[in-house]
Amino acid sequence: MKKINLPNSDVKITPITFGAWAIGGWFWGGTDEKESIQAIETAIDLGMTTIDTAPAYGFGQSEEFIGKAIKGKRNRVEILTKFGLRWDIASDNMHFKDTTDNSGNKISIYRLGRKESVIQECENCLKRLGTDYIDLFQQHWPDNKTPIDDTMEALDILKTQGKIRAGGVSNYSAEQISEADKTFNLSSNQVPYSMILRDIEKELVPHSIKNNKAIIVYSPLQRGILTGKITSDYKFGEGDHRSTIPFYKEPKLSQINQFLQEIKPIADSKNATLAQLVINWTMNQPGISCVLVGARNAKQVKENIQASEVIITTEEMQEINLKLNKLLRNL
Repeated sequence: MKKINLPNSDVKITPITFGAWAIGGWFWGGTDEKESIQAIETAIDLGMTTIDTAPAYGFGQSEEFIGKAIKGKRNRVEILTKFGLRWDIASDNMHFKDTTDNSGNKISIYRLGRKESVIQECENCLKRLGTDYIDLFQQHWPDNKTPIDDTMEALDILKTQGKIRAGGVSNYSAEQISEADKTFNLSSNQVPYSMILRDIEKELVPHSIKNNKAIIVYSPLQRGILTGKITSDYKFGEGDHRSTIPFYKEPKLSQINQFLQEIKPIADSKNATLAQLVINWTMNQPGISCVLVGARNAKQVKENIQASEVIITTEEMQEINLKLNKLLRNL
């Protein structure tokens, strides 16, 4: 798989990347360690060598699984992880109140971007991942209680020390990116984006293109709903909070599935699944550098990689967008 350069760095990443939130188990109804490690190993062997994770994904579990999977092959992979969400210490900026960890313990999660915390989190991540450097270290969510320059100073220190190769952010606005760049030259911004959630196209995409920032998008399948497999009788596992999201409720659920059935002939003509067609559509939108796609087992990894091989013609793209715009007007 041909890699792309992250701006302002010598890091190269795959345009479709292993998203490791689900293997952390939290919010996903648990996970299986053996299947998760096998999924990561399969991704690496098939050329999808970039892996995106975070401490908050299972409160360290996702990073620990990745550490086991990459042992002996660190030089073959690019690790993207994050900082700024703490459950082990409290701050005055609550991110998520009263959840439970994978052992059933009640905890809360706080945003914390202070310099000393960022540096400590880097050490924690390195230990869990079993490595001495991180390819891209990203602030998970903005901390409006901490000056952005304080957070960015930490990235500058860590890069100078060689503990990170590049620094990025996640869920930042264009204005916040500009403020951060006064202290540290960011490489990327990781944000949600899908066929049915396209807020970033208005301001963030033009700003990123103009200022040479990579856009790494997560949830291109909108947490599974754009696969066409989530129907009205779908049973969510315990701890899976997707059932509370409006897209998964009527009438939106039926409207989305109707749209998917309308574009399914295009997928069928390419011997592709709906999910593969949707992922490829996302990869080909203006300004999008990299698409994160989650996987819980080797089979899903193989299907995700095949998505990058789908070819959508100009005429087919126009047809998809016409039907999609009709859906968006009604959602």
